[in-house]
Amino acid sequence: MVILGIDPGYAIVGWGLIEHKNNAFRPLRFGAITTEADMDFNLRLKVIYDDLSLIISKFKPEAMSIERLYFTTNQKTAIMVAEARGVILLAAQQNGLPIYEYTPLQVKTAVTGYGKAKKPQVMEMTRRLLKLPEVPKPDDTADALAIAITHCQAAGSELRQKMFREGNI
Repeated sequence: MVILGIDPGYAIVGWGLIEHKNNAFRPLRFGAITTEADMDFNLRLKVIYDDLSLIISKFKPEAMSIERLYFTTNQKTAIMVAEARGVILLAAQQNGLPIYEYTPLQVKTAVTGYGKAKKPQVMEMTRRLLKLPEVPKPDDTADALAIAITHCQAAGSELRQKMFREGNI
């Protein structure tokens, strides 16, 4: 199974393609779509959509996993990230890619086994699971790979899928 993991944003969209086969993970490609701060916001959304559509059409993943938004403070940033997330979801839909969403708690649990793990722990476990020499940069890229790993873990069994959907993992 080839999974495209996405860490949504509008300045940086982390992405990572992994293959999950025989209970092992293999990184295929990963990186970040970046937009400049002084760029018109609507143009930033177009860049994200176009670049992600290209990644999907070039590498043909079987599913996309994306982090579900969780914001507690800055509403303006939350709205802008939500708009970027919308064009990401549109790119996946228009390319016929099934979409799966995971909360930060689900990602931490799937990657580290502990829902309250700190970001460095998640990043290090992602590196180890993918047998990478170092944690990918920027952080958004490592997060995207962790989100892809989460889908592989969640897709393992019907019971596990049900538990993820219901938020029990």
